[in-house]
Amino acid sequence: MANPWAGEVALVIDGERRVAKLTLGALAELEDQLGAGSLADLVARFESDALKAVDVLALVAAGLRGGGWQGSVRDLMTAEIEGGVLEAARVAALLLARAFRVPG
Repeated sequence: MANPWAGEVALVIDGERRVAKLTLGALAELEDQLGAGSLADLVARFESDALKAVDVLALVAAGLRGGGWQGSVRDLMTAEIEGGVLEAARVAALLLARAFRVPG
């Protein structure tokens, strides 16, 4: 079970339930992969109207790796994500919100 208080989000990929979490390492990897200059730039990218499908996949993949998954963005491109595009986008949004939530 995913623990939202720990920043975790659940996602079913190819019939297997996975837990995703944006750890500091996952965020650093995502910054590098997307060419973001800072965490603020990274968040702004996901808040803009110019969001791309590959950005959502990169965010979900980084979160899954933060949760222990060993796959890549390329693996997600051919995977069956339960709930499709909308679920992937929802999970991406939750990951960001939970990673930057102030406790309390």
